[in-house]
Amino acid sequence: MRILYCFYQIVVFLPVFIISTILTALEVAIGCTIGNGHFWSYYPGRWWSKVVVRTLLLPIKVEGRENLEEKQSYVFVANHQGAFDIFLIYGYLGRNFKWMMKRSLRKIPFVGFACERSHQIFVDKSGPSKIRKTYEDARRILQQGYSVTVFPEGARSFTGHMGKFRKGAFALADELQLPVVPLTINGSFNIMPRTRDFHFAHWHPLHLTIHQPIYPTGQGSENVEATMRQAYDSVMSSLAPEYQGYVENPDQ
Repeated sequence: MRILYCFYQIVVFLPVFIISTILTALEVAIGCTIGNGHFWSYYPGRWWSKVVVRTLLLPIKVEGRENLEEKQSYVFVANHQGAFDIFLIYGYLGRNFKWMMKRSLRKIPFVGFACERSHQIFVDKSGPSKIRKTYEDARRILQQGYSVTVFPEGARSFTGHMGKFRKGAFALADELQLPVVPLTINGSFNIMPRTRDFHFAHWHPLHLTIHQPIYPTGQGSENVEATMRQAYDSVMSSLAPEYQGYVENPDQ
């Protein structure tokens, strides 16, 4: 069965993935240049993510959408198990949002250009002025009514377990007094571990848990710390048993 699934990826999935990625990137770039950026920066990427997941025949389960209010802006924070985190959140969270992503992703052909044209937020840590600009961009996006999605670990897991959370997203939510929504991802590490990038995908269900929003109870460092701890515990609570517990990530 594994051999057949690998063969299927070569003859069906890979051509669909390459063509759909190029077409989506062009659609996003052109659409955001000439028209409604609110629409073009999100929906083509959402459809592309669903095409990728469905073409690989991966089962999807989403829990907790009822926890989100219709017109509320959120700071979404998720564990970072693997590359398929992107497709799961983009395709199935069901909210229009912007990504906060590593600056290095701008170099990905087509995808990086589309992300730039659609005003995704590139995290640049090369100097204090660059860091300030990153958070100014995120602040502006949130003030416009969008939500933002962040991987506060800052790097994918090597083991499927969670590393530590960084404070940036929580400080931003604290400054703007916005709720933080923890997201737990299960299955992405099983499909393609970080140590096997660009290898064949393994068939495995994907599961997204949307937790209750954490609303600010104050403002300042104490609120940031409390929100971060609560978000971390919420994400951890829904991880599969084999990935429970903290494991240090040397890439953080």
